[in-house]
Amino acid sequence: MKVLRYFAGVLALLLSLTAGRAQMIPDNVGKSSNGLPPALVNVGFDPQLNAQIPLDAAFTDEMGNPVRLRDYSGKKPIVLVFVYFNCPMLCSQVEQAVVGSLKMISFNPGTDYQVVFISFDPADTPDGALKKKHEAMSRFARPATQAGWHFLTGSKESIDAVTKAANFRFSFDQKSQIFAHASGILLLTPDGRISRYFFGVEYPPSNVRLGLVDASAGKIGTPVDHFLLFCYQYDPTKARYSATILTVIRMGGVVTLFCIAIGFFIFRRREHRAGAAGNSGQDLPKQGAH
Repeated sequence: MKVLRYFAGVLALLLSLTAGRAQMIPDNVGKSSNGLPPALVNVGFDPQLNAQIPLDAAFTDEMGNPVRLRDYSGKKPIVLVFVYFNCPMLCSQVEQAVVGSLKMISFNPGTDYQVVFISFDPADTPDGALKKKHEAMSRFARPATQAGWHFLTGSKESIDAVTKAANFRFSFDQKSQIFAHASGILLLTPDGRISRYFFGVEYPPSNVRLGLVDASAGKIGTPVDHFLLFCYQYDPTKARYSATILTVIRMGGVVTLFCIAIGFFIFRRREHRAGAAGNSGQDLPKQGAH
């Protein structure tokens, strides 16, 4: 099922990108040498693990207050998402997918991690950001986590600094006034380094949960989460967690040896009891002997 969900996510991303970009590119626009419309040539999302996101980049939050990414770093991991608030389709899908995935996780924004949406459209305003936050909070349905959700707008310089560090590339079509862009989310360590990333418009809650545990360096999560990290490893080429055959075999061997040891102990214990009972019967005095 996980494999099917992964391919379904990839297919959904391709369809979303194709549909979204089709709105941006007029029919009379020519193709580039590699077969892509010119507006899509420089579009992509290729984050590098351990790359540092500039925490001093200045933005404005949904309430109109000046902030820096550093304000949300230091102790907890960060879920970072690039969208723009006037996007007609793909960004809304990403936002809903993020909220839906995080809603399935018991960790709470603000307590266990921070959620930061950054608009890559310099024309976006705090009013639009606040509207998006209200929509997200309504779907997430945990009012106490409001302080952990942040919707930011900023200047072109700040946007460029953060998106370039994440290797998130987009383009703007002047005629349609719409951005061409890819989709995905980043999980940052408390000090702002890229720990994990997931592409597309579907983010399996189990993968996101393990990613947050990883990004926090084990500071959040249950013993079960930490155990699962031994069995599942992050594959950056596929941007997901996968069970490693060697690890599973090793774990299976350990469990098998443990079961054998328990069985041997139980067998020896029963054998000892049976021997003790037999000896007790031999020690009883024989009746009628004179």
